[in-house]
Amino acid sequence: MAVLHDQTKTRAAIGAIWQWCRSWAGTGSVAELYRCGEVDIERMAKDAGMSASELRSLVRHSPDSAELLFRRMAALDLDRNEIGRTEPQVLQDLERVCTMCECRGRCAHDLARDPADPKWRQYCPNSGTLTELDRQPWASRGEW
Repeated sequence: MAVLHDQTKTRAAIGAIWQWCRSWAGTGSVAELYRCGEVDIERMAKDAGMSASELRSLVRHSPDSAELLFRRMAALDLDRNEIGRTEPQVLQDLERVCTMCECRGRCAHDLARDPADPKWRQYCPNSGTLTELDRQPWASRGEW
């Protein structure tokens, strides 16, 4: 029981840090992050489950950087709110990976042209996770 409690506390802390990073990226700057000091940056990154360089990269992106992910999830009929409630760490990882993806232009083009075209699976770093999520039964799709 204590292990479960510790895991819940850890998940809550990681979620809070991740939310702070996402919110802060829209209002802060990389310079503000560096004022925290290298030790603090390393600690924040570790707590959020990423490297310090990933954290620095993340704050350089706009707060809507994961919008392509949300559009892809909608095309797959995946409810991001339901996934966020049931699998918060998975959603956070999907957002992080999408935000830092180098195929954003191609993804935006493919989503605009034909969201049902499966070729996105060839280049999307989140394709495996999204495919696995799509295989699961979801209450929002009436599959329970």
